[in-house]
Amino acid sequence: MRLWLKILMVAAMTIAILVPLSMIGGVIQERQARRAEAVANIAASYGGRQLVSGPVLVVPYSEEVREQAADALGVMRTTVRRRTRHWTFFPETLRVDGVLAPEVRRRGLHEVRVYQWQGTVQAKFDARIPDDAPEGANRIIGEPWLAFGIADVRGLRELPRMQLDGRALELAQGIGHREGPGVHARLKVPVAGARMAFASRLDLELRGSESFAMLPLARDNALHLRSSWQHPRFEGLSPVHDIDAAGFNAQWQVASLATGAQSRYLRDASPVHTGHGGMDPDAAGVTLVDPVNAYLQTERATKYGLLFVLLTFIAFFMFELIRQQPIHPIQYGLVGMAIAIFFLLLVSLGEHIPFGLAYLAAAVACIGLIGFYLSAVLGGVLRGAGFAAMLATLYAALYGLLVSEDNALVLGAGLLFVVLAAIMVITRRVDWYRVGAGLPAMGR
Repeated sequence: MRLWLKILMVAAMTIAILVPLSMIGGVIQERQARRAEAVANIAASYGGRQLVSGPVLVVPYSEEVREQAADALGVMRTTVRRRTRHWTFFPETLRVDGVLAPEVRRRGLHEVRVYQWQGTVQAKFDARIPDDAPEGANRIIGEPWLAFGIADVRGLRELPRMQLDGRALELAQGIGHREGPGVHARLKVPVAGARMAFASRLDLELRGSESFAMLPLARDNALHLRSSWQHPRFEGLSPVHDIDAAGFNAQWQVASLATGAQSRYLRDASPVHTGHGGMDPDAAGVTLVDPVNAYLQTERATKYGLLFVLLTFIAFFMFELIRQQPIHPIQYGLVGMAIAIFFLLLVSLGEHIPFGLAYLAAAVACIGLIGFYLSAVLGGVLRGAGFAAMLATLYAALYGLLVSEDNALVLGAGLLFVVLAAIMVITRRVDWYRVGAGLPAMGR
């Protein structure tokens, strides 16, 4: 009976440690929210996540339409009104080439990755203005424009330079007829049935933060992006890329049939947006990743916190079982709290020093404290050092899981297998019936 009471006590103490672990998880989320505020603060003055789209040729027109409707007396009458619409033409080819110059800015304790993109957008159009106006429609074609979408126009360092067949054009704010940030250039009014074939070029310097993307709107798209940032994460469309110590070089070759960018542009109320739920799958983009994000790493580490506590309590229980030396529940709790404090130390130190050093400092502090305490609890320095060595092995294994994200599952499964195997080997001669009856634990 005493054995089952001890097992219930260990289980209860393990569950109780969930409270401080969950509180520490709340602290990590609060610090992540603070960092998000820092990113938004810098983006407000420097430029946010950028998405560049276009150019797109828009030709407005209006025509008279006749409608029949019943008046108040129920008599059908014909009314004539003028309806305004537009044609949208996408480029035949689009060539985007640019260099992304990264920079790290600080806001308090937080580092925010920003960049300046210096690029060129070249497009070729070959559009024919429809001449299929219905009889009596009195169609009037308006002044067309070329629209370039830019997700956050605050990132423009200076007015972009626009050319049409080598001739400079004046740019205006907005993308014309619909919602959406960007710039546009007005063109001459064409006649019905006219062919609008020309080449456009836009040179601009654009600042932003965290991520940059391009929307492939042409029939044939060739997008090229270079940067000295060594830790890119490509999102949306997959590029052909090289990554080395000098940075990355990425190229996208995309056909309109392979992406829904054109249909999304026609469908969305605002054709350029980045949002907060991830990059548009039809965009070609990159995120400048922090190779060691202390908050994300600590959040991942806390997921193993309960396992650490459970393994330590199991080790205590095995010591009681084999050495017949009781350990008080308060002593269980103090050791569990010391393990939980490790994660709080990790997130606080990680804000000031590199994550690897923060992990080492927090682990040494907690392992040293627990080893010193257990030397008295277990009645010997060697016993305390043995438990400290076991914890050091666990912390080393956890660090391996954190830095080897791709291999985390196999490493974690291997660790659990080794722990289970060790417990089975140590207890292979234990007669659990004799233990439950209060007799010596070891059998033959």
